[in-house]
Amino acid sequence: MYSKEVMDHFMNPRNVGEIPDADGVGVEGNPTCGDVMKLFIKVEDDRIVDAKFQTFGCGAAIAVSSMITEMIKGKPLEEAEAISKEQVAKQLGGLPPQKMHCSNLGADALKKAIEDYRKKAKA
Repeated sequence: MYSKEVMDHFMNPRNVGEIPDADGVGVEGNPTCGDVMKLFIKVEDDRIVDAKFQTFGCGAAIAVSSMITEMIKGKPLEEAEAISKEQVAKQLGGLPPQKMHCSNLGADALKKAIEDYRKKAKA
């Protein structure tokens, strides 16, 4: 049912936790299944230098959260912002159709974290 990549990121999630002085924080939830993801980013020179997450949800949601933090570290904001749910799912070796909504959590939380960073940067 799940790819080895999904199982690996679920059983050994990367970047779990929070960044207390995060430059941007994005929270995204799915009312249908109850999954909630909180993504923290640290930004230097318009590049994401660190990312962590806290996710309450199923194995797929945790795997997506772990994968997206790996995908965005070191990337310029514009490049990270362009990451789609399909790209996240592809990096995980695919997700079952009924779990594709989990890949939305990561992409949407990321966009909100970048938005939060930009708002704070303007202030």
